[in-house]
Amino acid sequence: MTTAFLNVEHSLTGRRWIGPSAEADRLAEAMARDTALPLPLARILVARGVEPAEAEGFLEPTLRALLPDPRRLKDMEAAAARFLHAVKTHQRIAVFADYDVDGGSSAALLIAWLRAMGQRPTLYIPDRIDEGYGPNVPAMQALSRDHDLIVCVDCGTLSHEPVAAAAPTDVVILDHHLGAETLPPALAVVNPNRLDESGDLGFLCAASVVFLMLVEVNRQMRAEGAQGPDLMGLLDLVALATVADVAPLVGVNRALVRQGLKIMARRERPGLVALSDVARLDQAPSAYHLGFVLGPRVNAGGRIGAADLGARLLSTDDKAEAEALAERLDRLNTERREIENRVREQALAQAEERGLDAPLVWAAGEGWHPGVVGIVAARLKEATNRPAVVIGLENGIGKGSARSIAGVDLGASVQRVAAEGLLMKGGGHRMAAGLTVAEDKIEAAMARLSELLAKQGAGEAGPADLRLDGLLMPGAVTPALIEDLDRAGPFGQGAPAPRFAFAGMEITGPRRIGETHLRFSLGDGMGGRIDAVAFGAFDGPLGPALTEGGATRFHLAGRLEINSWGGRNRVQLRLEDAARAEG
Repeated sequence: MTTAFLNVEHSLTGRRWIGPSAEADRLAEAMARDTALPLPLARILVARGVEPAEAEGFLEPTLRALLPDPRRLKDMEAAAARFLHAVKTHQRIAVFADYDVDGGSSAALLIAWLRAMGQRPTLYIPDRIDEGYGPNVPAMQALSRDHDLIVCVDCGTLSHEPVAAAAPTDVVILDHHLGAETLPPALAVVNPNRLDESGDLGFLCAASVVFLMLVEVNRQMRAEGAQGPDLMGLLDLVALATVADVAPLVGVNRALVRQGLKIMARRERPGLVALSDVARLDQAPSAYHLGFVLGPRVNAGGRIGAADLGARLLSTDDKAEAEALAERLDRLNTERREIENRVREQALAQAEERGLDAPLVWAAGEGWHPGVVGIVAARLKEATNRPAVVIGLENGIGKGSARSIAGVDLGASVQRVAAEGLLMKGGGHRMAAGLTVAEDKIEAAMARLSELLAKQGAGEAGPADLRLDGLLMPGAVTPALIEDLDRAGPFGQGAPAPRFAFAGMEITGPRRIGETHLRFSLGDGMGGRIDAVAFGAFDGPLGPALTEGGATRFHLAGRLEINSWGGRNRVQLRLEDAARAEG
């Protein structure tokens, strides 16, 4: 085993620090020399597997270079041709979408494109509680009576009976959830995670699949001598969906999010402008803002309010309607947080009693709101570094959400347990899944799921090691350096933001913010000093340790950011971990 970085074998949060290897250090120094890039940025590129000759292309990802040919996906040409035929002949089109950010963004993409063509489709979002996820027979039959084409986005791949019920109306499915051995009787099923696909594009979210279809539609229009609507202006929706659906920020996803953030910064989409304003977002958006500021608010309607609020917000072109919807979603998000906190406390207590060292951590409770079980499952996963399932029970039926850890395919395991009859239904993708289970089968279903996950190594990890990109001194950290580091972004799932250590730091001016947060300054004793913030520090050991006083020095680890306040930009460390410096 390699030596722990800064000899931190057991930090204040119980983690072992892992730094770059000697070989990675050598490659980073060579890259910095050959490319004239700052050494900290070169370290990040080396960690991403980027060669010196590829560095500039990686730092400036373009859709021209990275966007795949839409026709690589099966059924794509047929889906685009049928959609275009409906547009040219003014047929009635319905968009059936999931109630989360990816579904809402996917629907908004189609609606915006159709609006530019002078058409307004019907939007249908199922109610999370009354209808559940995906197409259902009554809804599809009702839509079929009044429409010539139904486009299902972010859902439908496993909906055999509901799709059949829509006959004779044509159904096109644009999805990314894991498929089964057979596909529903739709005219086209475009899904990079169909079992007969290569899986090379399996990291795309549904909104990206929809975007690719619109690329193909525009291509078919050009072949006929016509011009389709501008697609670049839609990338803000693709970026929001990609980050909020926790799709890995690799390959073309990097370019989609990078370009989408630029589009969003123009503040041209009324719904996102209103949502940014109500969330008090007063700076150019980043991937962090998509995932933790805007995304949760869009999701709030589907979780605990009216299911269609998020999609309506993203698709409206009316400023007043956008502002009203944004206000409502913001209120619902506050309510959602309160509900989530109650369920999280109960679920964590139950999971701890059951034991947190099994391959699967799970909890089930009567009356737990189905709209927050997914968020709580994510919290359990983060706390234990294990796949987690949280189930809300009502009238003998449990509806649950599951979240996974890297390297463990949760969706496939949930789908197998459903095929074996222990779940009423279940499916998803590698990192997230949903399920429905009879109350009297929960124990058996969770035991079987735990067994399948154990075979993938889910129970072997302790607290996750903390991986660091190198060591910095406070005096070397400037806004210009952070701007350089941001060129390696966007950061998120599959592309974590760089994390650096500061060795033997003095803590000065610690002050508690609210109930759980901590602000302080860190210095090296030689004049170098930067500010730091530790969110949730007093929920764990960091807050008490860093405020205990005395002459103790600490090794500190976290992510660097620019804190914009009062018209000034200042460097700030977002602290994640600490260890007492020896000696």
